[in-house]
Amino acid sequence: MLLFPNQAGTLVCAVLIAAPALCAQAAPAKQWFKGNTHTHTMNSPDGDATLVDVANWYRQNNYNFIVITDHNSRTDVEEANKLLGQPGRFLLIPGEEVTDRFDQKEVHLSAIGIRETVVPRHGESVAEEICADRKGIAESAGIAVLNHPNYTWAVEARDILACGDLLLFEVQNGSWSVGNFGAFGTPSHEELWDAVLSAGKRLYGVGSDDSHNFHQYVRGYPYPPTVPGTAWINVRASRLDPEEIRDGLIRGDFYASNGVALDDVGVVGKTIRISIHVFGENRYTTTFIGAGGRVLARTADVNPAYTIQGSEKYVRARIQDSTGHYAWTQPVFVQDIPR
Repeated sequence: MLLFPNQAGTLVCAVLIAAPALCAQAAPAKQWFKGNTHTHTMNSPDGDATLVDVANWYRQNNYNFIVITDHNSRTDVEEANKLLGQPGRFLLIPGEEVTDRFDQKEVHLSAIGIRETVVPRHGESVAEEICADRKGIAESAGIAVLNHPNYTWAVEARDILACGDLLLFEVQNGSWSVGNFGAFGTPSHEELWDAVLSAGKRLYGVGSDDSHNFHQYVRGYPYPPTVPGTAWINVRASRLDPEEIRDGLIRGDFYASNGVALDDVGVVGKTIRISIHVFGENRYTTTFIGAGGRVLARTADVNPAYTIQGSEKYVRARIQDSTGHYAWTQPVFVQDIPR
């Protein structure tokens, strides 16, 4: 999947400079829209804020869209959009966290843009549940994100590989309880990602905060509550609407972050080019990663680039800043690069 430079319309006109009439019909320039795909209100049994309170927090903190994903319930966002939505600036998208369970393992999928509540379909294994619930989401016109695969240590690479149409998973979830970084004998979410990609499956990584707590701390736990603003995605689209956001996710035209911002990421010829948005005196390290999780290159350049050689299978990038925050770009597949 190729990611194209940010000012798509400008580039088209540069190519067609001798044909101004064609330039006038060029696609509008695309821009980044910041959003959260995993958001709870008090319509979830473990949420503590109203839909309006939740929407206000994200709007006031410069998000462009949020997907409301209450547990096994599609929360209607129509009235909230009328009250708080702003064309081109802020949008609520209906969704659900389809919450299933196999044995002692929790299997959760965010359903983005569904028409109606999706009932968990269960299964005789974790893989069966992922596949069945993803199918139910598709039948309700939504797209599915496999949430926090290490929560209750539920999901293995083989479970994801068994579901051929699953396209999205959470590489970073803001909750303290989900095991983003794995444990001895259990891969991190990134390692799980590389295992799936190395087996030949296309899979894109989402960041979300999985927010539950806007007003109160969880009593009795040694960790902070699951609060908003801890991880998100930036989707590139020509305008802010549900279909454009959906298309950007399907194309893999987005990046995930828990604090690092990118001005641009794209492929020019055979070269992946990234432009990091530098904050203050922060320093940045970009690691380019290929099949098997192998480190292909590492650089401190704030405009890092990697030229694909042809044997990598895929290349993705992880950008870390000096405060310990990250951004993750989507894998570029060698098979998609023109020869």
